[in-house]
Amino acid sequence: MQNENKQLSHVDSDGAVRMVDVSNKPVTTRVAIASCIIRMSQDTFNMILQEKASKGNVLETARLAGIMAAKKTSDLIPLCHPLPISQAKIDFSFNEPHSISVQSMVKTNAQTGVEMEALTSVSVAALTVYDMCKAVDKGMIISDIGLVKKTGGKSGDWQAAVT
Repeated sequence: MQNENKQLSHVDSDGAVRMVDVSNKPVTTRVAIASCIIRMSQDTFNMILQEKASKGNVLETARLAGIMAAKKTSDLIPLCHPLPISQAKIDFSFNEPHSISVQSMVKTNAQTGVEMEALTSVSVAALTVYDMCKAVDKGMIISDIGLVKKTGGKSGDWQAAVT
């Protein structure tokens, strides 16, 4: 297990939950990339690919939702710091058999990282795809949500192992 000797930073010595004090940390440029996969029926995949969904352009709506989610992460995750997001970007790629990969990149100049913002962003983008297509495919599966890469900060750069 990675980092098994590290203390949980959101729990004090008495076991009480706390927001981490980042006031003495330097402001640095921090970037995080997260991704997930949405599996769906072939018909749903074709509908999205051909932009034929009755609710409108599925991927552009999901892109906007993901960007908005990055900006609102501290409202959703109790101990996240509100951060000045300088960039949030959502990309989609079509995969066979009938799945879509979603990737989120979030950037800030701050005293703490944007991993949670990238993970929230990619999750909400995927949930928006589900919401826009659930009338035709309730069996869609969102999976493999995870951090791909992060740069900046005291702990330095990190990249997920290739699986």
